Amino acid sequence: MPTLSLDDRALQANLRRLADRDAKMAAVWALNDTADDVLAHVQGRMDQVFDRPTRFTRNAFMVWRAKPSQLEAKVLERPSVGRRHYLKVEEFGGPRGQTGLEALLSSRLGHDGRISAAVPAAGAKLNAYGNWSPGERNQALAATSRQEQAVAATGGTRKRRRAGYFVPAASSRLSPGIWKRNPDGSIRKLLHFTTAVPEYRERLGFFDGAEEVSARRLPVHLQRTIAKMIERSASRG
Repeated sequence: MPTLSLDDRALQANLRRLADRDAKMAAVWALNDTADDVLAHVQGRMDQVFDRPTRFTRNAFMVWRAKPSQLEAKVLERPSVGRRHYLKVEEFGGPRGQTGLEALLSSRLGHDGRISAAVPAAGAKLNAYGNWSPGERNQALAATSRQEQAVAATGGTRKRRRAGYFVPAASSRLSPGIWKRNPDGSIRKLLHFTTAVPEYRERLGFFDGAEEVSARRLPVHLQRTIAKMIERSASRG
């Protein structure tokens, strides 16, 4: 994660015109403003490397602000995100753990195999972000979680049936996942189940350029905040 810092001794040596506390406060302002610039850059990179990132994705990082006793600002994951967020894996590579939806499916559904990943199928309704529609997802989860045993599909039929969601039995010719039976008896697949653990390549690159942004913006902010503090000190005198 990007970390911005200033050497306290060098700062004091170069800012003789300011009192110690004023020099440090100017540095704090500059560091925090620069960290805000880096965060905006990271969020902008997400828009480039992801297809329609959600608000949850874009807001996964925050600025840990500098203070006079610690001249260091950071751009890091929000505490509420923690270990479960997938961005860490997408940036640095490696296997992805189960999402909340996948863990829920594993615990609730009468599926014979392990669900390492669940991916929307061609028949799923998608929202504006390209993810499974929450309305259809909730209906499917409610219906399939009440299913005491998997229903094996027998192919097309002319008999009209009530619409419903189901998970095929292990003996079914249908692939693992959640399917929907339409009122006319036709079926479509909504969600793929797979036992393969998703593996990500190292660095999607949403931190690319962060160091360049901090190196370019910190001197600009520091010049501005020092001038502001000098003006404030002169008005006090």
